[in-house]
Amino acid sequence: MEVLIMIGQVVLALGILVTLHELGHMLPARWFGMRVEKFYLFFDAWGKKLFSKKSGDTEYGIGWLPLGGYVKIAGMVDESMDTKGMKEEPEEWEFRAKPAWQRLIVMLGGVTVNLILGILIFAGLTWFMGEGFIANKDVSSGIYAGKLAREIGFQHGDKIISVNGKEIVRFADALDPSYLLEGGAVYRVDRKGNQVEIRIPDDMLKRISETEGKEGFFGPAQPFSVDRVAKGSPAALGGLLPGDRIVSIAGQPVTYFQEVKPVLLENKCCKVDVAVKRGSADSLINLKLVVSENATLGFFPKTELKESFEEKGLAESFSIGYKDAFDILKFNILGFSKLFSGEVSASQAVSGPVGIASEFFGGHFSWPKFWRNTGILSLILAFMNLLPIPALDGGHSVFLLYEMITRRPPSLKFMEWAQTVGMILILGLMVFAFGNDFYKIMKKEPDTCKCELIEPKS
Repeated sequence: MEVLIMIGQVVLALGILVTLHELGHMLPARWFGMRVEKFYLFFDAWGKKLFSKKSGDTEYGIGWLPLGGYVKIAGMVDESMDTKGMKEEPEEWEFRAKPAWQRLIVMLGGVTVNLILGILIFAGLTWFMGEGFIANKDVSSGIYAGKLAREIGFQHGDKIISVNGKEIVRFADALDPSYLLEGGAVYRVDRKGNQVEIRIPDDMLKRISETEGKEGFFGPAQPFSVDRVAKGSPAALGGLLPGDRIVSIAGQPVTYFQEVKPVLLENKCCKVDVAVKRGSADSLINLKLVVSENATLGFFPKTELKESFEEKGLAESFSIGYKDAFDILKFNILGFSKLFSGEVSASQAVSGPVGIASEFFGGHFSWPKFWRNTGILSLILAFMNLLPIPALDGGHSVFLLYEMITRRPPSLKFMEWAQTVGMILILGLMVFAFGNDFYKIMKKEPDTCKCELIEPKS
């Protein structure tokens, strides 16, 4: 059932995003008098389709291959590679007969719709649900301090009271970059009933840059229990159950979820003792679990941090939606730059439909989560389509900008060659994405341990 829910969410999300993206191309094309020959949700590869209907000059349909969709505009060299009649004089209703600025608007229509859709989704969620935040008073277990935070005097369990004399109401305000990057800010914390002041050193920006963001500064300490256990995972095979509270791993006490990963990293591919508290029983249950080579056990946590919501008006909601959308775009640009520079491997960063289904949606459904993930995917789709790769909207737009600057279009032969290269690149990326998804699925977790049951590490 979980698989069906996951597939259903992906198909619905992609259906919404692709349909609106292609409408972003079709509507301005119609406005400018261009003839739209095909409008397809998903690809009708090799002429196979699930549904089609002709209305006027346009054939509307649903293809069988859920990798996107397309609008075929007469007189345009696109992914169909149909160049019949392109050497003849253009008809007035063809794409190539229109001014370059009109063609550019048509090409950027899909990206524009995806960007607006992302903003609208985030604004709508804020308007209906309110702005979500963690109230500082609800961080009852205090902070979990990262390495940098510990170096300058913070400790696990510290409760933030104020910064520069200003009371912290929302926990996120304690992490305002102006406090952390400029130096000199004074934090007042409650440490086991005593108030302590901690000053941010002047060289904090240098210290943060030297760590390359590999470890967070501090965050809310997160007591947790087991929410779900992945089927076939070491946790499932070892007997871990939803509701269990992990007390220790490999002899090391575990109170907060942030403490789990470091212990697992120390014990990859090893069989470890995991002590859990189950139900209302006072006694502990000892399980023997194998830590995967990825330093995971295969469970999903349920943290005990309470999220608060503050009602926002329509104007404020749009402002927040706009900010959230562009924060995600900036994150995508940063991630792409790290992928391009080799700091992040392609196998970690690239996912196909299977990876999107599991990473974004999962087997449980809720409307807020569905719409938030759909908004994120809409912005990713906008960003990816703007890449200057032939066959993508960004590639077409570059050629149109070239035409507007030089007053002459690229040759038909060049456009055919560029489109072919672009299609090869995109198809290669699709093959890699699918292969990467199936590799992750087929890759088995270690069922034997290279080392014996380990002793607690000091």
